[in-house]
Amino acid sequence: MPSVDTTHLITAVERLADRLRALPQSRLTRGAAQEGLTLAQDLAYRAQRLEFAGGGPGGGEPRTLPDAGIFAVGDQLAVAGHDLAQALAGAPFAGAAGELEEALAEVRAADARIH
Repeated sequence: MPSVDTTHLITAVERLADRLRALPQSRLTRGAAQEGLTLAQDLAYRAQRLEFAGGGPGGGEPRTLPDAGIFAVGDQLAVAGHDLAQALAGAPFAGAAGELEEALAEVRAADARIH
């Protein structure tokens, strides 16, 4: 079974996470941190949906990624992005390709809003 190449997703997530880590507090509090957290929560939701699609252990309603503060949002985004990439690597190719493109589009859109 072929798997999707998540390199572009990981690269985009890491770039945005690094940007969030480097932003001053004033920019983070003016909305950049909330934008990053919202994206991280969406990526985490997508990963959980893929990982627990079969209803296995840990299944049920996806958990919400908590707000760990404005200075942690870059790390939260990086973790959620890598989790999604891992979940996509184990998902059936047909569904994973579309999910990957949607997630990548969201990351790029958030990057443009934060920039």
